[in-house]
Amino acid sequence: MEIKVPISCPLTIEGCGLGIPDLIEVSRNRRPVRLSPSPMVLAGIEASRRRIGEAIGASRPLYGVNTGFGGMGHVLIPPEDAAELQHNLMWFLKAGSGERLPEPEVRSAMLLLANALARGASGIRPELIERLVVFLNEGVSPHVPSLGSIGASGDLVPLAAIAGALIGLDDAFLVEHRGESLPAPKVLERLGLRPLALEAKEGLALVNGTAVLTGMAAGCVHDAQVVLAVSLGIHALAIQALNASAGPFDPFIHRHKPHPGQIFAAVRMRELLAGSKLLHRADAWPPGHAGRLIQDRYSIRCLPQFLGPVLDAVAVIAAQVRTEMNSTTDNPLIDGESGATFHGGNFLGQYIGVGMDQLRYFLGLVVKHLDAQIALLVEPAFSSGLPASLVGNPSRRVNMGLKGLQIGANSIMPLILHLGNPLVPHFPTHAEQFNQNINSQGFGSANLARQSLDLCRRYLAHGLIFAVQAVCLRARLLADSDAGASLSPETLPLYETVRDLVGRRSDPRKPLVFDDHEQALDAWLSVLTADLAGGGRLEQALAPVLAQIRRHAIDPVRVDSGEVAVEESPTCGARQS
Repeated sequence: MEIKVPISCPLTIEGCGLGIPDLIEVSRNRRPVRLSPSPMVLAGIEASRRRIGEAIGASRPLYGVNTGFGGMGHVLIPPEDAAELQHNLMWFLKAGSGERLPEPEVRSAMLLLANALARGASGIRPELIERLVVFLNEGVSPHVPSLGSIGASGDLVPLAAIAGALIGLDDAFLVEHRGESLPAPKVLERLGLRPLALEAKEGLALVNGTAVLTGMAAGCVHDAQVVLAVSLGIHALAIQALNASAGPFDPFIHRHKPHPGQIFAAVRMRELLAGSKLLHRADAWPPGHAGRLIQDRYSIRCLPQFLGPVLDAVAVIAAQVRTEMNSTTDNPLIDGESGATFHGGNFLGQYIGVGMDQLRYFLGLVVKHLDAQIALLVEPAFSSGLPASLVGNPSRRVNMGLKGLQIGANSIMPLILHLGNPLVPHFPTHAEQFNQNINSQGFGSANLARQSLDLCRRYLAHGLIFAVQAVCLRARLLADSDAGASLSPETLPLYETVRDLVGRRSDPRKPLVFDDHEQALDAWLSVLTADLAGGGRLEQALAPVLAQIRRHAIDPVRVDSGEVAVEESPTCGARQS
């Protein structure tokens, strides 16, 4: 993934107000961060920390402070061993496996961990939050395993990898810095920092939360919104290529079935198709016209009804992820004002696990719908006369067009549909001496969502080639011109961007694919997929649609009235003062 120039204005961490765009700026674009200097924020952190010391001094039992962990919570720990208990936590949790998580996912986790701790209910010193800030700003990324969390007592194993590196516990805890993999103590020395000795409760506060799975989920929501925008763009190109009608998107229809997502999809399609010269006027259909149905097939006519639930679901998932991003997720929680201790379960990542299961399912629906559209484009009996397999130059008899491309797309779609199966219901009930006898599998579900989105981007690359080739051929059939002169203004940037990225901008009157041997389609797929993965030009070509999708994720009821302008995030009202 391309590393972009840092945004100069630091993002302030204060326990609330983080949005998904904020997380993307920090995790992928390396925006600097700072802990809020607000007296209210700092006083809240200090108050809960002070209450921990009071509890130890009064010999009050406090889970994970003067007791063992989980199913060994009955084991009493003497005060002189309280610090050693926290360090030992990092060691017995150093049990992950699998490939390392990518750097953006680790950065997301560190940001959310700092935000959760800044809420002032975890009993931790500000120095540890500041160390997270240093790691983010200096580009220090701990090695975090991709396997090892069941999302029950938070992300214990992955967060222990971060925490052990953060304090420089041992050379066994590795980090990435300036392109080198180094022991954490060595990097601390490089940065002029000293190792930190944990105090009571601090190790538990660092590892007992949902920062890793939530950070991954936030990135997945961001990427899923891009997938939705690109899919709408492909549909809009395909509808024009099929010489279909914009009639199914008329407001009259959707006022009579006013689901927010359905209305949203219909509005977006009307905007995307407005001004196209390739559409068929439904009222111009003559009775008995050979080869044309009086109404379009379901993949066109039912598009708002089919994609509406997907858009609404992604909006709900985005809201749940934002709430989790701005929550305190460890245990026990400390009321800095009263000194009360609360043993609960905010560390359970169930909202994220269920949300990521649902996200993968709905991504499957998006791809399945696009696959139906591609099937229409390549078959002359259903495409209103486009060449079979979208052959660009039919005078060269050996040309077979996009047959191989369709086979490739068909190979990806079942994998995405398979990943749409739920993971969360399959939790083991015996984890950690039956203490974690329910668990969210949120970490695993979010990891599967990352895999699904990678496959979706690869599928979209196929779909873009089909759609651009088809509109080229339709423009030649209807007007003997290049598609740029006939397409709707809102789809023209997407069409031109695809042609430019694959090196086919110079001759607009020529189809994207003319003769089979003139290009390597696999190379084109790689270019388009990389652009989608890097937030590149294809995303920018659909910026207006993407902005509307992200507004829909805030308030799906009001989005088309223009009343909502920016992404909202949970307020700071729940933070300790």
